[in-house]
Amino acid sequence: MKHTIPLIVICTLFCLASCAPKGPFWLTDKVYKEKVKSFAEIIKKQIPDTLKDTIGQPVPSTWVGTVNFGIRKPNYVIIHYTAQDSVEQTLRTFTITKTQVSAHYVIAKNGTLYHMVNDYLRANQAGVGKWGSVTDMNSCSLGIEIDNNGKDPFTDAQINTLLLLLTDLKKNYNIPQANFIGHQDYAPKRKPDPGPLFPWKLLASHGFGYWSDDILELAPEDFDYTSALRIIGYDTSDLNAAIVAFKRHFVQTAISPELTQLDLNVLYNVYKKY
Repeated sequence: MKHTIPLIVICTLFCLASCAPKGPFWLTDKVYKEKVKSFAEIIKKQIPDTLKDTIGQPVPSTWVGTVNFGIRKPNYVIIHYTAQDSVEQTLRTFTITKTQVSAHYVIAKNGTLYHMVNDYLRANQAGVGKWGSVTDMNSCSLGIEIDNNGKDPFTDAQINTLLLLLTDLKKNYNIPQANFIGHQDYAPKRKPDPGPLFPWKLLASHGFGYWSDDILELAPEDFDYTSALRIIGYDTSDLNAAIVAFKRHFVQTAISPELTQLDLNVLYNVYKKY
């Protein structure tokens, strides 16, 4: 009898292992497919909403299918850092219901790319913020999370993968050069990512976002920097937060809310590109 229990345990574990689905995220993959299926059913619905007039009488309505339509596509890319310790931790964070956060793509330190939400679907990545007139960035953007704690430089492998991905996204969805921005650009009151260590100049040289020219013209004495920030896209309702966000993106050396003459020259140069 001494050997019976271990043998039973071994056999049981073997059976469970042989029957278990492969992969650590098989369950979340299953939930993803079920949600996509439910969204597809919603799209197929052809029953118009019942409208009622001011006295409660139903307004005549019917469905007429048009031949002129298409699927909505993303028009912005929002770049984040994960602010977590590892890509494994981030994948766990994005695959549990209670966090209610996600991204379309995650890029590991070794350059591995994880695609987590179909490009045409809405991920919970940008949150509350404003860029130009856009206040619901989740509905019109793709979110890319880069495995980084906010303190260390981004790896070459990550940036190489990012550039390849952005090249595809820009081509596939005809995303304008100006529409590649950081999370802090969109939400300056709440978010610091992707931070001053992110290589925005390199991205701009490949056509993803703008950067200032090497030779800067002196900003005019009457330069309205608040309006310039607003024209670029920043929410200036908290002017200090907007200035910090701009400097973390386009200056990257000093990130205080004060604007030096150099900062003004950079801002003047950048805003003229918009």
